[in-house]
Amino acid sequence: MENSSHNGVRWEWLAFDSLSPAALYALLRLRSEIFVVEQDCAFLDPDGLDQDAFHCLGWEGDALIAYQRCLPPGIPYAESSIGRIVVDPRQRGRDLGRELVVRGIAFNARRWPGHPIRIGAQARLTRFYASLGFVVDGDMYMEDGIEHVNMLRETSPPETSPPGN
Repeated sequence: MENSSHNGVRWEWLAFDSLSPAALYALLRLRSEIFVVEQDCAFLDPDGLDQDAFHCLGWEGDALIAYQRCLPPGIPYAESSIGRIVVDPRQRGRDLGRELVVRGIAFNARRWPGHPIRIGAQARLTRFYASLGFVVDGDMYMEDGIEHVNMLRETSPPETSPPGN
């Protein structure tokens, strides 16, 4: 798949079947560290969607510091989607979250042209996603004890391409 480097971070896109056991373990650990432990939310993270996803992994050396998954139209939404967006807490403040989402938008726009991108965003992050072209699409809802809102973005390319692409 596509690989690139920017600011010391090596970005890698992999289909599920291409993930090494070590990469799969690292991404599940990082997701659990944030979504289960940090956010104090008991839920089943391996939700059966990873097998259909393309996984974006941001590595610094051997450490996974950023991650997201991109899903095709029809799984789980009619539109393509981006989810499980996460940055290692020790790496926050480096704008990795923005770079990660821009990369996801660009990937989905190339992979599934003409399909909008839907996300189930934590409500507290609405302004962040709006700054990247997403608009609220529906009412707020509770998911695993956290307020969420669906947001939608047309597939026009991001204003700036991801660095290193």
